[in-house]
Amino acid sequence: MRSIIHKAIAACLAVAIGTSTFAQPVKVKVEKTKDGFTLIRNGKPYFIKGAGGTSYMDRLAKYGGNSIRTWDTHNGDEILSNAQKLNLTVTMGLNVARERHGFNYDDTVAVHQQLEKLRQEVIKYRNSPALLIWGIGNELNLDYKNPKVWNAVNDIAKMIHQEDPNHPATTMLAGVNPAVVANIKERCPDLDLLSVQVYGGLASVPDQLRKAGWEGPYMVTEWGPTGHWEGPQTPWKASVEETSSQKSAVYKSRYEASVKVDKHCLGSYVFLWGQKQERTPTWYGLFTEKGEENEVVDVMQYLWTGKWPENRAPHLDSLTLDGKHVLDFVTLKPGKAYLAKVYVHDPNGDKLTARWELLPESTDLKQGGDRESRPQAITDAVTINNLNQATIKTPEKEGAYRLFVYISDGHNKVATANFPFLVKL
Repeated sequence: MRSIIHKAIAACLAVAIGTSTFAQPVKVKVEKTKDGFTLIRNGKPYFIKGAGGTSYMDRLAKYGGNSIRTWDTHNGDEILSNAQKLNLTVTMGLNVARERHGFNYDDTVAVHQQLEKLRQEVIKYRNSPALLIWGIGNELNLDYKNPKVWNAVNDIAKMIHQEDPNHPATTMLAGVNPAVVANIKERCPDLDLLSVQVYGGLASVPDQLRKAGWEGPYMVTEWGPTGHWEGPQTPWKASVEETSSQKSAVYKSRYEASVKVDKHCLGSYVFLWGQKQERTPTWYGLFTEKGEENEVVDVMQYLWTGKWPENRAPHLDSLTLDGKHVLDFVTLKPGKAYLAKVYVHDPNGDKLTARWELLPESTDLKQGGDRESRPQAITDAVTINNLNQATIKTPEKEGAYRLFVYISDGHNKVATANFPFLVKL
């Protein structure tokens, strides 16, 4: 009876001070092996087969993933609870202020206030059985000048170890920069591992880290298609996006050349397990706005389980406009009709349907994944002729535009492609 009363009092106190009541935490640590490092969770090796984002967590678990990654603790109770039910873990982000957003790391009062705010977040969630790792900030090295940010990161790592001895701490870096790595090694000795976020360069990460002097453990907390800053650009500065089928090929080859084989790598989080507008509505998401899965999801299931799904996504070979390919950098006349063709097949022989959309080229362009607005679609601009062909009427207004095609198999799988072009007299 007395223990029941004590538990009830503890629960009330937890509510009163804003903490969450969880079962016993699961111990997680990084261990050195003879040829690298491994993550140990509950006494057993644990390789992260993760995805960034909290959408479609049930599908992640079904397809062989075992972990998700967040950027902050928003809705932390719900996320950790849902993850626990699905036998997933969570690398929980701690939202650390960025210099590029105006934070001053010379302001010792503001830095201390941030530390104490994050302390309360750590205390609140430290006992969740689903918690795996604490992620201190996101890409704090992007457009930064003040190296004191790394002193602040180390102070946060120290605080985590004081308040939560059961979970490692890391920080997420944009790319592998030798000068940044040197700063981390000098100023952040309390980090348990490093996290890097790369796109086109994923296959080179093991070699880049070694050349930068990082000999410790790491994980890749964002990786995906060739980034909009890495691939070809049109003369009018529109980035050229890979088709969903091109993406599936590079996801597979880059993962197998790095994350899968490097003994210093503890696993990764593919980006993005969901949908977002960043340059385009399809560039970084593995799902459409309707929740359809592109070919990359099939690849991830294969990489995580060694088996392909029974129903495979449509495979899109190419998209042409006015008989030309995207790297022909097409210019069209205003108010004229042009033929678009898509070449696609379905591995399962499913009946395919097409939908097309014409958008102005996005002008709300941000950095580091900051929120962007989706351009408004131009109505009545596309007439579908059949599965493989559509006629587009170009806008009267000169400027940059982008034609999108979505090919669906009727079973929630999709292939996507888009074609940037210029309208000019």
